[in-house]
Amino acid sequence: MSIAWTDDLAAVDWHELSELYRIAPLGHKTPTDLALVFGNSMFRTFACDEGRLIGAGRVLADGRDCAYLCDVAVHPDRQGQGLGREIIERLLVRCRTHRKIIFYAVPGKEGFYERLGFRRMTTAMAIFEDQAGAHRRGYVTAP
Repeated sequence: MSIAWTDDLAAVDWHELSELYRIAPLGHKTPTDLALVFGNSMFRTFACDEGRLIGAGRVLADGRDCAYLCDVAVHPDRQGQGLGREIIERLLVRCRTHRKIIFYAVPGKEGFYERLGFRRMTTAMAIFEDQAGAHRRGYVTAP
């Protein structure tokens, strides 16, 4: 496995990235929305193998205080092989000077992120565009 890494937005096929999020499965994210959010992120990384996008992730950050690591996706054929860990580690190196790095996990995957140094927050709160859907998927408690 010879992975090529880049953070170059010009190299990204946004339709391919949208499909990656769909099959990862991390939901439907339109190519236009992905171009916007990755373009507005301070750090990002993309992993390709033989020209095929196999992983991605990004960090929203303010430059010093807070960094939010998000949208880490790995192609299903590559899950469980350390690629997700490598994406996260590459992003953590880039935002390590921030006072706090926040990440929220897919329910049931928290143990993986704890092994990378993340700890559960006791005061985290969220408002989702689809609160009922977020509740059904286990991201928030009932009102």
